[in-house]
Amino acid sequence: MKIFRSHVLICGGTGCTSNKSMEVKGRFEQKLKEVKLDKEVQIVVTGCFGLCEEGPIVIVYPEGSFYSRMNVDKVDEIVEEHLLKGRIVEKYLFKEKAKVEHAEEHKSLMEVQFYSKQKRVALRNCGLINPEDINEYIARDGYMALGKVLTEMTPEGVIKLMKESNLRGRGGAGFPVGLKWSFAAPNKADQKYIICNADEGDPGAFMDRSVLEGDPHAVLEAMAIAGYAIGATKGFIYVRAEYPIAVRRLHIAIDQARELGLLGKNIFNSGFDFDIETRLGAGAFVCGEETALMQSIQGNRGMAKIKPPFPANQGLWKKPTVINNVETLANIPQIILKGPEWFKSFGSEKSPGTKIFALGGKIINTGLVEVPMGITLREVIYDIGGGCPDGKKFKAVQTGGPSGGCLTANHLDTPIDYENLAAVGSMMGSGGMIVMDEDNCMVDIARFFLDFIVDESCGKCTPCRVGTKRMYNILERITQGKGTLEDLDELESLANSIKNSSLCGLGQTAPNPVLATLRYFRDEYIAHVVDKKCPAKHCKALITYEIDKDKCAGCTLCARKCPVSCISGTVKNPHEIDQEKCIKCGNCYSVCRFGAVQKN
Repeated sequence: MKIFRSHVLICGGTGCTSNKSMEVKGRFEQKLKEVKLDKEVQIVVTGCFGLCEEGPIVIVYPEGSFYSRMNVDKVDEIVEEHLLKGRIVEKYLFKEKAKVEHAEEHKSLMEVQFYSKQKRVALRNCGLINPEDINEYIARDGYMALGKVLTEMTPEGVIKLMKESNLRGRGGAGFPVGLKWSFAAPNKADQKYIICNADEGDPGAFMDRSVLEGDPHAVLEAMAIAGYAIGATKGFIYVRAEYPIAVRRLHIAIDQARELGLLGKNIFNSGFDFDIETRLGAGAFVCGEETALMQSIQGNRGMAKIKPPFPANQGLWKKPTVINNVETLANIPQIILKGPEWFKSFGSEKSPGTKIFALGGKIINTGLVEVPMGITLREVIYDIGGGCPDGKKFKAVQTGGPSGGCLTANHLDTPIDYENLAAVGSMMGSGGMIVMDEDNCMVDIARFFLDFIVDESCGKCTPCRVGTKRMYNILERITQGKGTLEDLDELESLANSIKNSSLCGLGQTAPNPVLATLRYFRDEYIAHVVDKKCPAKHCKALITYEIDKDKCAGCTLCARKCPVSCISGTVKNPHEIDQEKCIKCGNCYSVCRFGAVQKN
């Protein structure tokens, strides 16, 4: 094995790649050759580091120097100063935006506040290894869990261990993994299947994508372990076609594992056969539901089916099937190696372990976080996320994606686990966490998520197909200032009917954003329907733009930028907006440099 004196780790996740991290990699390679360091310094493309807000990210080891927002123009100086002369380039190091002491002294990755309360289990290799090199995964104890299972444990012993760990499914419902496996194991069949659900469709969610991009072998190893436990010899990874990097790395990982005999026939000379194929999803959100997902794999339209029978009894092609999502599977090799007591040593009593969240919206540190269960929303949003930018006031956080609920500042000390989030009207979901500030209109937020649900409903059952559309139309009217108080009663009635009568989890949870915002932000709904005002000054139909004549300098910029020429006035004299002509585009508000344009 060749030894290098320095390693330059460059994020190769989707976020940083779209921000030209591969151009940064190319310039590093070119410059290192120019200064004859290409034999001494290794460039490694890794998975996501998590702090997406600061991408592209480059980490230089052994110092662990954390260079953020990299571009090709910075590369030459880092090579010449840091890698050639040993002088860290301080001006390009990450600087905390959140208020912490000695922020300017942060030089290495793990000193950054963003990582201070995280515990990486499912993400343990992301940002550390080259996901396209199986040897780097093996060097981090990769496939040791599979080897242990196949050479030292019985299938029953594996299921017993998973039950003891109380690992719960990270895809949304939180069903115990060991219990699910135990339902499928006793069923006699000539073929059984393991499915990895990588159909991540929530707006703003990218947890599973990052695991597949940064550590695909962890998922393959876990699927083989699950196959051994229930007696399955075939696995499918159902992954979104919109994840090209993840798909490519999965294919590379599968080929490498087959080449080394870690997939295929007689793995570890144990007599156990297991192989994996990928299936690309066509972008239907409903295919995240297990019965719809299996229909799609079989070549049918992705539509939910009535249960029972459950997949453990009759799943894919009517054979016993176990379905786990990406994050769930990524935990399993570590549980096998370190034991259930280790896994239960962090997290909460009913929800041990960690959970990955995609932290987005009005938050300083946008990115991917993995935290112990039981941590509070306040710790995630403020200690890790850094709070809302630009001094804005926190208003709400949406957990659980489009089927989750919006929680308020009064809920910030709620511990994050399945039971506590459900108790306050939200849900864990797959792990989306979208933060909103004072500028967000909660009625419009509910409308946005209903719009998504209406588009993604498969249409099979009437409550979801018709009911969600009816709810969306009511919310649309309210945001246009045409709603009534009777509409609020109808919204609640529809929401409860849809929850109680829809066929699958999509329809059953679709009304959650509406119910949560009605529960915690009812005053905003009333302002929309009674006062015909949007308190957040967001809904276009309910706001007006006016010019404060005392502040207007008569620069004419607003008039020149108005697309409908509704602003009149002369140079150095106050201007005026013709309200009948105004289309409320907001251009005048955005361009005014004197604060003269008021949004009311």
